[in-house]
Amino acid sequence: MSIPRVVEAKFIKSAQSIADSLPEDMSEVVFLGRSNVGKSSTLNSLTQRKNLAKSSATPGKTQLINFFETRYLYNEQSYPVRFVDLPGFGYAKVSKSLKEVWQKNLVEFIKHRVSIRLFIHLRDARHPHAKIDDDVEAYISEFIRPDQKYLTVFTKIDKLNQKERGKLKRDFPGSIVLSNLKKNGLDRVHQEILYTIFEVGKEEEKSAAEKKSTIEKEKGAEG
Repeated sequence: MSIPRVVEAKFIKSAQSIADSLPEDMSEVVFLGRSNVGKSSTLNSLTQRKNLAKSSATPGKTQLINFFETRYLYNEQSYPVRFVDLPGFGYAKVSKSLKEVWQKNLVEFIKHRVSIRLFIHLRDARHPHAKIDDDVEAYISEFIRPDQKYLTVFTKIDKLNQKERGKLKRDFPGSIVLSNLKKNGLDRVHQEILYTIFEVGKEEEKSAAEKKSTIEKEKGAEG
């Protein structure tokens, strides 16, 4: 099965709220997560652009909604997708007044933005049960539409040993573990994006799984 890849990616605009955001004329993938979870690194890895998304040395400093337009190539077909990088949440040193405005803008955006098709929630693999992440997941589940999907992706997986990685996968079935260092897990994220938005690749995935099952059965019969 061929792997989707991003062949074009560019920064388009930053916005403070849904009011000054781009028109809702393209399917969007929203990346959200705690401050310092690695959103910028993940976006750069997915697009194979070193400095497409710029991370801040101070967690909580990046307070804008950033829009990036990308183009996927899959089986010689082109698929346009807009990536949206939301401000990181949960950083205590942000002032209370700023945090309130910030949270209000984020809530309005993720709740009312019609063009969002996929929420990718990045969670730190070292703190998989952080309450703020659980709360965000529960909140999104209250209003997510039938045409939207929520996907958990764990970052910083390189910090865990083999036993911890196994437990993480058992505790969060259906999630993706991502290594921006070794680039593991990126293909699965790309596939989820295209499957969710364009419904492409599902037949190929099913065919590959059936072929693998047939081979395993034949090997079992021979044994």
